[in-house]
Amino acid sequence: MPIVFVIPGPLREFSGQRSEVQVVGPARTVGDALALLWEECPGARDRVLTERGEVRPHVNVFVDGENIRYAGGLAAPVPIDAEIMIVPAVSGGQEKHHPPRVAPAGGSDTQATGGELRRCSWARTPLSIEYHDHEWGVPVHDDIVFFEFLTLEGAQAGLSWETILRKREAYRLAFAGFDPARVARFTPVRIEKLLKDPGIVRNRLKVESTVTNAKAFLKVQKEFGSFDAYVWRFVDGVPRLEGRRSLQDVPARTAESDALSRDLLSRGFKFVGSTICYAFMQATGLVNDHTVDCFRYGR
Repeated sequence: MPIVFVIPGPLREFSGQRSEVQVVGPARTVGDALALLWEECPGARDRVLTERGEVRPHVNVFVDGENIRYAGGLAAPVPIDAEIMIVPAVSGGQEKHHPPRVAPAGGSDTQATGGELRRCSWARTPLSIEYHDHEWGVPVHDDIVFFEFLTLEGAQAGLSWETILRKREAYRLAFAGFDPARVARFTPVRIEKLLKDPGIVRNRLKVESTVTNAKAFLKVQKEFGSFDAYVWRFVDGVPRLEGRRSLQDVPARTAESDALSRDLLSRGFKFVGSTICYAFMQATGLVNDHTVDCFRYGR
């Protein structure tokens, strides 16, 4: 039986753009299986492992849903028909730099100076601060990440974003690393299993809409070449920098989010109302809505 590797977007340049790669050969451990993958995908090794042969800090490797960091590492045994998923530890349009010095959480729009940073007032908890400082508003051009935020923003409807951030890794596992090609193939049995997963929002309409959206997402990719090429048209290919002075100045929707919502709905997407679309545009950097006194403004 072959071992199936799920390949994330950033590594597909080495797999011929395949989202799945099957390998056959003797493999008792994760390390053995990865060695077979490197034969199929030359060049991918350096993106996943360090020079010392260790999994890079920003990469997670899951074997049948279990993170090898907590289950034996590269020496962990591999079933003969295993599914191995390689995913970023933090996804999104994340900047590659060391975290800046941060101000204490819970302040106002204008955090104290003196070497500390000012940030948007909604970033108050460690989780939201990390997300605000490194992802929110950073332009995305990876289709896997776009599908992730379509899924998460739709799941948020009626809930807080903090709740969704806490469930993010559970969503990543439940929805195949946010690979739309795999999610589009989810069966009714798989959906019923997801509805019993306490790590995600167990709302039938939201779970079923994710599968529906995956199918619609693939059609967009086929028509435009990528979802990236499709969605950036709604802001003419350039992030909108709105210059909001405070959180109260940030709208719930705009003409651009209205247009995106209408188009997505016409293509069969669900949970893509204009308010959700605007939050999606903010998250993926089509719009930079950091307030003017925030250190992330204009960056």
